[in-house]
Amino acid sequence: MRELADRPEEVPAVFAERFNSGDAAALAQVYEDAAVLVPQPGAPVTGAELGVANGRLQGLGVPISVRPRHVYRSGGLALLVVDWVIDGVGREGEVVHVEGTATDVARRGSDGRWRYVIDNPFGTLVLGEQPCPPGASGS
Repeated sequence: MRELADRPEEVPAVFAERFNSGDAAALAQVYEDAAVLVPQPGAPVTGAELGVANGRLQGLGVPISVRPRHVYRSGGLALLVVDWVIDGVGREGEVVHVEGTATDVARRGSDGRWRYVIDNPFGTLVLGEQPCPPGASGS
């Protein structure tokens, strides 16, 4: 499995590889300890809840594909805009299609590695819009 990112542009690919491995502990390493995940607009989670939210998507058994659109860096901070999709057939035979455009913030740690501080996978949704629930098909 690939090491943590040396450059902010690498964070999405590291995330995807670790997500697709199914290893929740490896995925958790892509986040700072106090990171925030926004699994639904207006509903941020931290700590153990972050792992639970990622686990729901990982548990579908469908790989994620990521395509960084923009990366803007200022010193040890970076804003990442990333298109992503989870598309395939889940463990129970269900069709799964979940996608979004993330607006994420990553920070370079004291070890020189980049990790998510804010992971906002549905970053372009308007507050009140809901992402397609895991296990459902939709765009």
